[in-house]
Amino acid sequence: MPVNIPRELPARQVLQDENVFVMSTERAQHQDIRPLRIAILNLMPTKIATETHLLRLLGNSPLQVEVTLLHMGSHCSRNTPPEHLAAFYTTFETVRELRFDGLIITGAPVEQLAFEDVDYWAELIDLLDWSREHVYSTMHVCWGAQAALYRHYGVPKYQLPRKLSGVFDHDVLDARTPILSGFDEVFPAPHSRYTEIHAADILAVPQLKLLATSADAGVYLVGSTDGRELYVTGHPEYERDTLKLEYERDVARKLPIAVPNHYFPGDDPARPPRVTWRSHAFLLYANWLNHCVYQGTPYNLEN
Repeated sequence: MPVNIPRELPARQVLQDENVFVMSTERAQHQDIRPLRIAILNLMPTKIATETHLLRLLGNSPLQVEVTLLHMGSHCSRNTPPEHLAAFYTTFETVRELRFDGLIITGAPVEQLAFEDVDYWAELIDLLDWSREHVYSTMHVCWGAQAALYRHYGVPKYQLPRKLSGVFDHDVLDARTPILSGFDEVFPAPHSRYTEIHAADILAVPQLKLLATSADAGVYLVGSTDGRELYVTGHPEYERDTLKLEYERDVARKLPIAVPNHYFPGDDPARPPRVTWRSHAFLLYANWLNHCVYQGTPYNLEN
C-alpha cells in the first residue's frame, strides 16, 4: 500500500522512479480506509534528502500512510529553502492539539553539544513530553534517540574518541521481540556519529530493553517494554552514497576523518560503495508500522 504525500514534494518523483507506491491526497480521499497518521520531525540539515530516505521505507508496507512533515519553529534552517519548508512543513505548535498513530524523530548534527545547548532544546522537550500522550508509537533515530533517552530516562551520551562512521554488523538479542521479526541473527546497519550510549545505562532502566548491539558500534536498538518507544542509534534509512558524501564533505573541511568502516570495497574511497543494509532497513520500518503502530493504535485517534 502507498505512502500519501503531496504531488509537488521532490521525493515523489524519486520514489516513483524506484517503483515505491505513492499516491496523492486526492486519490487517498476516495479510498474507504483510515490511513495511519505518521508525523516526521525532520531535524536533519539536508531535509529534502532525508524526506526521500524515510518515505522510501514507509512506502514499503501493506498499510496506507499519511505523512505530516514537522520542523522546529525555534530553529532557523540554513540548508533547506524557505519555500520548501513553507510548502511542505508545519511546526509542532500547529499540531499540538492533534493525535498521531506514529512519530519519527530524526537525527541531527548537534551531538557534540550538550543537550541543553541545542538552540531548540526547550521546544524539543515540549514535543517529547507531548508525544507520550498524543502519539501511539515513536521511533527515535540517532541523535533523536539519544535526546529522547536523556529526556525520558536520564540516559547520558558519551563522547567517542573519533567519529564512528561505516556499516557494522549487529547481533539480535531477542528474536521473539516483534520489532525484530524476520531479522537474521546478524545484520548490517550504517552509523555516523561522534557520541554513543552505553548498554549498562540502558540495562539499569526497568522500562527499557536492549534489542540489538554491535561489537564495534555498541548499542543499536532499544525498545520500551510496552512497545511504544523505539530507539535506533544508527541510520538504516541512509542511501548508497550518504556516508560517501559525508566523508567527502569532512575531507574537504580538512577534518581528521577516517574512511568509513566496511563501506567502500577494499576500504578504497575511489570505488563505489555497495548497499548491504537495505533489506534490514525495510524490515525494521515495516515491523514498526505493523507491530508497534497498526496493531495497537485505536481506530479513532481522538479517543
